[in-house]
Amino acid sequence: MVMTHTTHTFQAASQDRAPRMNFAKAAPRAFKALIGFDAAAREGLDPALVELIQIRASLLNGCAYCLHMHTSDARKAGEDEARLHMVGVWREARNFFTVKEQAALALTEAVTLVSRDGVPDDMYAEAARHFDEQELGRVLALVFAINTWNRIALSTAKVAGEDERAAH
Repeated sequence: MVMTHTTHTFQAASQDRAPRMNFAKAAPRAFKALIGFDAAAREGLDPALVELIQIRASLLNGCAYCLHMHTSDARKAGEDEARLHMVGVWREARNFFTVKEQAALALTEAVTLVSRDGVPDDMYAEAARHFDEQELGRVLALVFAINTWNRIALSTAKVAGEDERAAH
């Protein structure tokens, strides 16, 4: 039964279709609040790390819209193409990422997939070794934000390759 559900979900998500709604217009106060939350989360974080976190969460959530947006942003910011290709398999390609980035990617996975195993103490402790408390708070906030953006894009059937940020 799980296989059927998974297959059905994938087929529905992969079909070409029009977006369901414009969330920014339907819930403008919530949208603006999330933009503010997102901006506060990134404040003071390394822009390369921000994009890696957003790319990893978007990969885990299967959000093509956000994945396209954040890989494009990373390229524009000068991110190395090889690193972008390795984000999905970072554990097998650790040499592409600093230990700090690895800790952030592991934490991103744990928080994104929190219903599976929670956030293990050892993983949290490893992240806390590489980020001071304020920075770690912003990393967590960024993970919360990208997971919310992913869910908005997936729920409203955003089309990968389109970028509506300039309109807001």
